Amino acid sequence: MNRRRIALNRRTKIVVLGSALLLTAGAASAATASDSDAPRQREAAALTGTAKLYRSAGDDITFSFDAHLAAKDNADPTKATGTFEFSHYLNGEGAKAKARVDCLLTGGKVAVVSGVITSSDLPGAEGKRVGITVHDVGHRDRLGYSWASTGNPVETKELPKCVGSAPFEKVKKGTGDFTVVPWRPEF
Repeated sequence: MNRRRIALNRRTKIVVLGSALLLTAGAASAATASDSDAPRQREAAALTGTAKLYRSAGDDITFSFDAHLAAKDNADPTKATGTFEFSHYLNGEGAKAKARVDCLLTGGKVAVVSGVITSSDLPGAEGKRVGITVHDVGHRDRLGYSWASTGNPVETKELPKCVGSAPFEKVKKGTGDFTVVPWRPEF
């Protein structure tokens, strides 16, 4: 009879302990769920991602974006933050650059981002503003850049914020894609 009582006591302790753990876990889950159920304000606009451009001659051209407009800055796209980078190489020659975002405008699946080049191995590029336009159409996105008609960013004179060109270049299949979060300004 003592063995039976000891076995029942152990089972009871295990059941009680297990129940306490389940209640604690349930309370923690409820607290976490209520925290995550709180309405989150999405950012006002964004352009992110990396991809290579398609060129039949084999140029290695890459663009990378991490540009964001916070919800609190919805009324002013010039308060966008982040960086973007681009590079263009062919037969081992070329250049790369990194820019600090100074404006981001998006509409539907199209984004225009501009920024000032902060570092580059292209002589004369640092301090120049450049603008890029992206059309987010899935894995075959398109892209255009402000120096399309001048040949390189150094030749571009006094570019205003948030100016790019039509997205005439195609992203190389399988190299990635871009994501655009559409801006919804309050008018």
